Amino acid sequence: MTTNEQRSSLLQMAKGAIQERVDYEVTRVVDNLLDMNTEAKTKRKVVLTITMTTDVDRRVVKVEASAKSTLAPATPIDTSLVITADGNGEMMLAEIVPQVPGQMSMTGTEQEAPKILKIAAQK
Repeated sequence: MTTNEQRSSLLQMAKGAIQERVDYEVTRVVDNLLDMNTEAKTKRKVVLTITMTTDVDRRVVKVEASAKSTLAPATPIDTSLVITADGNGEMMLAEIVPQVPGQMSMTGTEQEAPKILKIAAQK
């Protein structure tokens, strides 16, 4: 090797595939950071693992690289249900809504009817 040869980073080896893997995981982290369904303050991380081994003559170095990201999970969605009965006495779950169904809000929108889940009769 001559002294005027240009030096490269290990990340540029394997035709740039190692750097590509890191960039891919960084993109996943940025997408997760921007996802409104995740907690903003949760830490995300990218881990690059480089494993190096040599042959018995210690002339050839085998390099394995893997990149892995740790993302924030989606925030849980919650709602409240009330156990009630319909007009026929059948049990059901109804989602609690903020206003009386059909009532107009201050912004002029009408409250929709709650979502209903029929409960199978116990035998």
